[in-house]
Amino acid sequence: MGEKVNQFDDIYLDLAPELGLLRLAQSGLGWKARRGEGLFTVRDADLKRTIWLRAARNFQLRIQLRDGRIVKFDGFQRDDFEKLKDIIKTNYGLQLETKEMSVKGWNWGETDFSNSSLVFSVQNKEMFEIPLNEVTNTSLTAKHEVMIELGGPDGEGGARDKNRKGDQLVEMRFYVPGQANQEGEGEEESNANVFYNSIKNEADIGDAAPGDGIVLFSDTLCLTPRGRYDIDMFPAFLRLRGKTTDYKISYTSIIKLFLLPKPDDVHVLFVIGLDPPLRQGQTRYPFLVFQFVREEEIDVSLNLDDETIATKYEGKLEKKYESRTYEVVSTLFKTLTGRRVTIPSEIFKSYHNQSAIKCSMKANEGVLYPLDKSFLFIPKPPTFIPHSEIGSVTFSRVGGNAASASRTFDLKFNMKSGVDYSFSSINREEYTNLNEFLQNKKIKTKTMEDESTGRYVEMVEDSDSEEDTGKRKRKSVVQDFGGGDDEDGESSPDEDFVADESESDVAEEFDENVSDSGGSNASDASGDEGSGNERPAKKPKK
Repeated sequence: MGEKVNQFDDIYLDLAPELGLLRLAQSGLGWKARRGEGLFTVRDADLKRTIWLRAARNFQLRIQLRDGRIVKFDGFQRDDFEKLKDIIKTNYGLQLETKEMSVKGWNWGETDFSNSSLVFSVQNKEMFEIPLNEVTNTSLTAKHEVMIELGGPDGEGGARDKNRKGDQLVEMRFYVPGQANQEGEGEEESNANVFYNSIKNEADIGDAAPGDGIVLFSDTLCLTPRGRYDIDMFPAFLRLRGKTTDYKISYTSIIKLFLLPKPDDVHVLFVIGLDPPLRQGQTRYPFLVFQFVREEEIDVSLNLDDETIATKYEGKLEKKYESRTYEVVSTLFKTLTGRRVTIPSEIFKSYHNQSAIKCSMKANEGVLYPLDKSFLFIPKPPTFIPHSEIGSVTFSRVGGNAASASRTFDLKFNMKSGVDYSFSSINREEYTNLNEFLQNKKIKTKTMEDESTGRYVEMVEDSDSEEDTGKRKRKSVVQDFGGGDDEDGESSPDEDFVADESESDVAEEFDENVSDSGGSNASDASGDEGSGNERPAKKPKK
């Protein structure tokens, strides 16, 4: 005769989002997801302690195993307590203890590290706990403030987080006042710093074991987020250490790599795309932008043996590097992440034979790179625009009218999703090469002739065309009034001066002033003014 099995429906395992069935028998217990292949079992000999407590999802059965691990089952009803208590005593010979939780709602108390969790208690009663395997990062945001970021044990917002639905806690901050007592040392250490170091050690997000690091790049300039960081690379992740921040970034969260020369012929930019983004408080950074001096060289040796390089990395790395810094960094990232490094497009060159064009995005100056499959604006804010998501591109202030008499033009990407990206202050000389690149990529382009009316026309490539004599006359008038319009089309300070006058009247008035300035017709003008027989003279300029 088989052993008796007791079953509880609609039970959650730890933080799993799916419901399952919990079955308890004399030989042990098991949990199975209703959908999918989720299965978890525990032998009766491994059970050490059982606790009943109130949790977010009704009531919880917390089981402590003999190896120190904690297993949690949520979703029990209040009426299940007596039944579960008898089953556990009968099958496993254990008492089901009850634990009272703090419900005061206070936000100050004491912290403790217990059973791989950070426990927050108020008046010796547990208020909440944070599994330390959920902590992905911690930093000192102020003298007495410690911030922790939560992502999931599958690696900084990995697959486990993406399967979770609804709102999710991603950050907490603790205010830790006071100084720690240190005997025999002159300098006092703040309690916040002690708490910060404890989280790093307990959550295993601090320094890895000695000898595990592959290479360290010190004092590397980062443009976004701004600062200098040490890049410490390990086999499965890297650590980004700044003065007040310390990030652990899994290689699986790196989805894009770019190696791009800066238009100044001095620097090279290395861009890292992240998913999920790096967080600094409320700010998210989906891209990290590092800057290297092009001619700077580095001499480093990798902490890898020849066998590991040959087998694990398939000979793609070398034991020792003596080369330019950006080349070494990009090679290591490419090999360790398994991602392709995107370089500038071969079919685009700017007017000055560069791989990017200078422009502004709102108030931020930067450079726009036309790449083979996307556009990338850096350094701030880094903006990635795939070609496949572009509906059309609109050029502004590049037509043949007076309003376009400017050295620069604007560019707007009209995305299929309805979002627009606008870039301004692009040198007029860049239009031809940029337009040819867009045509080559079969991206639809259009030109806005007049922003006030919103009319779109075909681009007039020759701004000096003589097809419209009226436009040419208007242009010459503005020039003669000192507007300063040269061949490159520098804008006049008063473009609309002739808007309410006929072009012939303006030209006539201008001719009179030229003759008056010579002095030969000054007396004639005076006499005509007093005779009253001629048509009223125009008032002289003061």
